[in-house]
Amino acid sequence: GAPSISIFLKPPGVIPPGGSTTICCSCQCGNGNFMLYKDGHQLRTLEQSGSRAEFSISNATDKDQGTYNCHYLERGTVLARSDSLDVMVTGIHLPGPDLSVLPGNEVIAGAHVMFRCTTTHPSTGCFLYLEGQTRAQVFSREQDGYNFSYVQKGDGGHYSCQCYIMNASIEWSAVSKTLDLVVR
Repeated sequence: GAPSISIFLKPPGVIPPGGSTTICCSCQCGNGNFMLYKDGHQLRTLEQSGSRAEFSISNATDKDQGTYNCHYLERGTVLARSDSLDVMVTGIHLPGPDLSVLPGNEVIAGAHVMFRCTTTHPSTGCFLYLEGQTRAQVFSREQDGYNFSYVQKGDGGHYSCQCYIMNASIEWSAVSKTLDLVVR
């Protein structure tokens, strides 16, 4: 079948103006080319190293905001397209939350884990990021904070969370420190 491409931000999250991030396109493909699109327009061909190609955004402005995806081409033919990745550039005025995981940073495959995102100020909502995933997961709100639980199927990796407040506009926190989950 056609190869599948994943597209993700490294590090993930909402980017403050002047901040930086890298858009990564990853694929177990041959040695064709990756083409990066933004809002449906061809942006540029990406240099490929191994199974991934990267596009760096530095000194971000609202011009960098938009919906990105990658196409993988061999000899001019598009063989695969990634999902869409929404990149947001907006002011970050709140401190980063703390991310923790129960039962701990090392779990057995198939274990039930619970992530908790703790904020120092009342938030409207929080998101859980796993580096390499296009989409964030939404925490559910509980009395003592924001929890997200699921059963691991070998999803070890670098997790972080980010929260926001809705008042007249939406205000974002910084991203938490990264938590490394190891699945044995």
